[in-house]
Amino acid sequence: MYSARAMSTLVWIELDRGAPDHNLRELRRGLKKGTILCAVVKANAYGHGVKEMVPLLPSADWFAVNSLEEGIELRELGEKRPVLILGHVPLAMLEEAVRRKMDLTVYNRETVEALARMDAQVIDPVRLHLKVETGTGRQGILPEQVEGFLERLKTVPGANLVGLSTHFANIEDTLNHDYAQFQLDRFRQVLDVLDRRKLRPEFIHTAATAAAILFEKTHFNLVRAGIGIYGLWPSRETYLSTLLGHRPVPDLRPVLAWKTRLVQIKDLPEGSYIGYGCTYRATRPIRVGVLPVGYADGYDRKLGNSAYVLIRGKRAPVIGRVCMNLTMVDISDIPQAGLEEEVVLLGRNGEERISAEAMAEWAGTINYEIVTRISPCLPRKLVG
Repeated sequence: MYSARAMSTLVWIELDRGAPDHNLRELRRGLKKGTILCAVVKANAYGHGVKEMVPLLPSADWFAVNSLEEGIELRELGEKRPVLILGHVPLAMLEEAVRRKMDLTVYNRETVEALARMDAQVIDPVRLHLKVETGTGRQGILPEQVEGFLERLKTVPGANLVGLSTHFANIEDTLNHDYAQFQLDRFRQVLDVLDRRKLRPEFIHTAATAAAILFEKTHFNLVRAGIGIYGLWPSRETYLSTLLGHRPVPDLRPVLAWKTRLVQIKDLPEGSYIGYGCTYRATRPIRVGVLPVGYADGYDRKLGNSAYVLIRGKRAPVIGRVCMNLTMVDISDIPQAGLEEEVVLLGRNGEERISAEAMAEWAGTINYEIVTRISPCLPRKLVG
């Protein structure tokens, strides 16, 4: 009789326990000595599982998350290293963030006013990072508003401006980095203002993975590494720019593999339709394998009739539409495949490999989305 635990192994994630810190060390090779390397583990560690990933990153100096809830999760896992919240903290939850010893990213006047209303014994000290909007059009304060914002911040007892940051809009997806230079120039203008007023914070950070690999001038003294620590390149253009710029090419090793099992095998005659909408019709007698994974697990619906999986080191095309909890594959050319045979959705099997980049191309998206959307309910197992 199967236990619930055994049944959960029908779909699972495997994490290479040595890869995350290897990737961090590879990224660190391109940084000057003393640069703080902040591992970004937002969005459930880019879908890899935050409680599994954090212990695999012993050489990370800091961690960054998007939300207070993610930060609290790190603290409750026992993490003592600095945690930087990149996103907005609800005004009503600022006191909780301060009590949890979080570094806060600020850019809203209302946040400063809420901090000013807090009990000085609670707020002292609170570590703040001012985010500057240099051209991404999302979070951040405009450069011309920085001086006024700092004046308001000076009225908050215990507020300690320890960081200044921005984020680049167009480094990853292009070989032309003029816009990134424009943003960097705007950021440096703000730095000049702070230097003149002797208000330069301790931590200056602009670089995520792509900038960390490509442009030393963006590193300052702290780098926020996200996609790279999971062994994935930000884009083909980033990789090509690295080669063209004769920069050191980090040896990034994918951390994640995604696997499932065959839960039914059936032989159907020529002309049979497969799946919803009758989008696939067999042109020969066909052997169909049913997989217990679908878009509810993060396996994108667009992969229907375009992707393949790996069984016994061979490719098995996905046929018909991906369902909420099921996906069908053509295993006619893999006659040895049996019930509950292991199937690789993402990762290596024999000489074949399905990369997050390949899956992203099939689905019309990017590797970030492929891994980040994997259901957090799936079990994560350490291997290697």
